Amino acid sequence: MSETVEKTNERMISLCHLAKKFGENEVLRDINLEVHRGEVVSVIGSSGSGKSTMLRCINLLERPTEGDILYHGDSILAPNTNLSAYRTKVTMVFQQFNLYNNMSVLKNCVIAQTKVLKRTKEEATKIAMEYLTKVGMDAYINARPAQLSGGQKQRVAIARALSMHPEVILFDEPTSALDPEMVGEVLDVMKSLAQTGLTMIVVTHEMAFAREVSDRVLFMDGGYIVEDGTPEEIFRNPKMKRTKEFLSRVL
Repeated sequence: MSETVEKTNERMISLCHLAKKFGENEVLRDINLEVHRGEVVSVIGSSGSGKSTMLRCINLLERPTEGDILYHGDSILAPNTNLSAYRTKVTMVFQQFNLYNNMSVLKNCVIAQTKVLKRTKEEATKIAMEYLTKVGMDAYINARPAQLSGGQKQRVAIARALSMHPEVILFDEPTSALDPEMVGEVLDVMKSLAQTGLTMIVVTHEMAFAREVSDRVLFMDGGYIVEDGTPEEIFRNPKMKRTKEFLSRVL
């Protein structure tokens, strides 16, 4: 997909005692997590367990109520953080694609490059074409999102994220809005991305993906990270009763 990045012990994202409340509702409680360069971390758990909220906090779409988020060891909650610069490095792919419906596929992948990264239109177009080709969407550059299937829209959204040359991509249930037959085409793109060593945090209901592609799997419940281990540990030999109950239900 792109040049391979070595997995290292370099900390990309650290969550320190992260908590998030909506009114009286405590959605995240004392979350501590380190994600290293090149890791693929899948986050599983029931709906309402806090998975998507944790991801949205990492991208500062939600501001945590307590705790800190570090990127390369620096707090992104500091008042002087350049949020748009941070979001080009830690970018997000959403469940509902979030494409601009009034723009072509190509323009969807060019606009943030020219506006945020100040690339020339020529350079941005070249980069967009490279990633649209890699996700198999180069034949659709003049189409509008309304003319595409869900799987095609999600592949465009992934190409758009990659065009920013991020260090980390956050995937928020990227296949849950798709028809079952579209899921495979998006997961195939994500698998090939994982092989390039891109750092990925993936909230997913796709247990086969979590098992096959992840370096680590987190199980969340009630706003806590209940268990954190290799796919082998989590799926074959979960330690916590709550993890066992969840897996016996979904597998």
